[in-house]
Amino acid sequence: MEIRFADKNDIDMLMSIRLEMLRIVNGKSADYRFDDELVDNSRRYFLEGDQMTVLAIDNGKAVACASISYIEIMPTFSHPTGKRAHIMNVYTNTGHRRQGIARQMMNMLISDARARGVTEICLDATEQGRPLYEAMGFKESDEYMVMAFDKE
Repeated sequence: MEIRFADKNDIDMLMSIRLEMLRIVNGKSADYRFDDELVDNSRRYFLEGDQMTVLAIDNGKAVACASISYIEIMPTFSHPTGKRAHIMNVYTNTGHRRQGIARQMMNMLISDARARGVTEICLDATEQGRPLYEAMGFKESDEYMVMAFDKE
């Protein structure tokens, strides 16, 4: 199993695992066809957006993914860089769950965010993912789960 940051050459694998995840999360059949706008914009975002995606690849096929989108807002006292991030699309297909893949992908994304000077990461948690995020230090908030870094 290879777990690594994706690059532009991985676009077909990125799209495949993202659409698999969207089908599962939204209760769609394996042959469900997504709207072209969603597919085209997802592809564009992977290629051009301010993001990083980690892929877990087993025998040449993506079996898990996790993405982080970077945003910059006006700096505040508690977030002097103004750099924040949102983690999304953390997904491991059924046959590869409970092996620590999601934790490893999350650690890679968190390390990348810290290296970029991000002062806060948020994410939307499913009930299934919540125990992992809590164990990693994310805290519940009114809207989403958050991990804030102390100033160093």
